[in-house]
Amino acid sequence: MARSLAALLLLLVSRHTYISLFVWVAAAGASHAASPAEMYWKIALPTSPMPGAIRDLISPASSAASASKDKEDTVGSVFFLEKDLFPGSKMTLHFTRATGGAALLPRGRADSVPFASEKLPEILSQLSIPAGSPTADAMRSTLAVCEAARIASETAPKHKHYCATSLESMVELVASSLGTRDVHAVSTEVVNRAGPTPRQAYRVEAVRPVPVPGGDMVACHRMPYAYAVFGVHGIKGAAYTVTLAGADGTMAEAVAACHGDVDGHGRGGGGGVQEARRGAREGGSLPLPASGRHALGAQLNEAATCAPSMAN
Repeated sequence: MARSLAALLLLLVSRHTYISLFVWVAAAGASHAASPAEMYWKIALPTSPMPGAIRDLISPASSAASASKDKEDTVGSVFFLEKDLFPGSKMTLHFTRATGGAALLPRGRADSVPFASEKLPEILSQLSIPAGSPTADAMRSTLAVCEAARIASETAPKHKHYCATSLESMVELVASSLGTRDVHAVSTEVVNRAGPTPRQAYRVEAVRPVPVPGGDMVACHRMPYAYAVFGVHGIKGAAYTVTLAGADGTMAEAVAACHGDVDGHGRGGGGGVQEARRGAREGGSLPLPASGRHALGAQLNEAATCAPSMAN
């Protein structure tokens, strides 16, 4: 029987081992003075530069507190099987940047704000967000998801889910999960276009397997909130680097991470598929450990998730 897999189109990662992040694609930017978040990154993950997609979340342009999604930022999921990922195959994708979304807060600031459903009125007051607004509703939903994930992790420790409210907490959860800080990070790249790209068909030009000993990964999905919050959990699977050519000539490099149909990741709206769909809509990240070095990468705004294969 063919393996049934759920594939997530992720960012290009390093040549040794891999972590993937569901965040937005980064455009090339000018050099600038290092921010406190960048200085922290250099200390916490000394072997890797911060990818541009993460830097976009700490730049002044992304400081607006908004968890709502406009039409430009909302994208759907792409479902496919591992056997369908081959040169010549096509899929519709939309690469967007993170600069219009919620910013990463310093850990001290994030920790000073409550993060619990029962404290939502206080949270909204501290962040000057109107009750009943789209942002407030999105925050209520995210708090409920994070609290349910925490309870589920306590009852099923094999499938731990966490919510990280700052870059520091996300990095530490990833390092703890992988057992190392020897991480290399790069972003999914649109290689020949600096401006916005349209939602369009992309042709797969090349697919290259990525060695992931053991197939263990940590996924960090961007969640809708007034500031950047990441849902962090482990998955197991395989990874590929993928070269994509857009209908308008845009070229992109990405990673497809595939995992088996186990523990509710299969057809019929199981937990893994729902998580992947949420990641596709909201952006996020994925780390994959292996022998030697590990890579932390940043990905495109649109994930791709496959349904299980029914072939014999």
